[in-house]
Amino acid sequence: MANLTLKAVHKTYGNHSVIKGVDLEIKDREFVVFVGPSGCGKSTLLRMIAGLEEITSGDLILDGQRVNDVAPAGRGLAMVFQSYALYPHMTVAENMAFSLKLARVPQEERDAKVKAAAGVLQLDHLLDRKPGQLSGGQRQRVAIGRAIVRQPKVFLFDEPLSNLDAALRVQMRIELARLHEQLDATMVYVTHDQVEAMTLASKIVVLRGGVVEQVGSPLELYHHPRNLFVAGFIGSPTMNTIPVRCLGAGEDGVTVGVGQGAVTVPVRGSDALTGRALTLGVRPEHLTLDDAGPVRGEVSVVERLGGQTFLYVQTAEAGLLVVEADGETAVDLHETVGLSLRADACHLFNADGLALDRLNRHALLDRKAGRGSRAR
Repeated sequence: MANLTLKAVHKTYGNHSVIKGVDLEIKDREFVVFVGPSGCGKSTLLRMIAGLEEITSGDLILDGQRVNDVAPAGRGLAMVFQSYALYPHMTVAENMAFSLKLARVPQEERDAKVKAAAGVLQLDHLLDRKPGQLSGGQRQRVAIGRAIVRQPKVFLFDEPLSNLDAALRVQMRIELARLHEQLDATMVYVTHDQVEAMTLASKIVVLRGGVVEQVGSPLELYHHPRNLFVAGFIGSPTMNTIPVRCLGAGEDGVTVGVGQGAVTVPVRGSDALTGRALTLGVRPEHLTLDDAGPVRGEVSVVERLGGQTFLYVQTAEAGLLVVEADGETAVDLHETVGLSLRADACHLFNADGLALDRLNRHALLDRKAGRGSRAR
């Protein structure tokens, strides 16, 4: 078992507060990803878990035991850094076994653990090579192998793929996902790349300015962002945001004016919202090319990626909107197009940037069905 709990954890340097009261539960065998912009505190939080940074206040509990004052080596954790930190004069096998050698583990046991880890990471044929003879991806696998042989309670990863090229990052993401399943281990992973977060995590922790903005599964954060920051950070390309004004609220949701038309978004609202400024959020895949659509604009950029095309449409009402279309979409640069919005997939945010609660989908369908039967 490897359950990790953070209770009201703070970190300050002098008068500067970096981590501002984080409460978080990481369950056994979860793959938890800390994500956020540079300087949000995600690496500091990971280093506090590892014991490399002192906790100013609050509690860090590992399997029911408070470990604030336990040295890093005594916590049963293993950390993989952004830099591979391999000893250049040692072979792959020697690098992987070094921590075991320091712990005076017998040679036979060391060799068995290194062999097992090498098998998991497909490094068997490289054990006699030195780091200078390896590719970036192979070096990172050796660094991970060095952690595996220690059989830690929790694996900690601090942006381990950021030094790799795009193709290797994709390959290593696949290998890390496979490794998590194979080891059945608890993993905590730091990245600024939300694509890594979406593809690897069972649970994402979004941080901003030392504060946890939202915790949830990748799809939960994607489809139900708590605020504008999470909505804009999760998803690539980012969510489109459009300034709108509320026209009214009813049992079907809140109606806002968009371009030359109106959209009813299935969120909770009241008459008090009427006339107020709100922000409408809509993801690129929920915008559709439609000559009769309420929003019109000029295509300023066309990105053709093969299976899909991204259109950047400059509009008078909403500024620049990103539209995801089919890869064969026949739209030219500077062409004027109309856009429709998929209302049931839109989001509304109040003046403070907080998302309005969505209506219960099943209750909404029942109401519509009831009105239909009464009409008949």
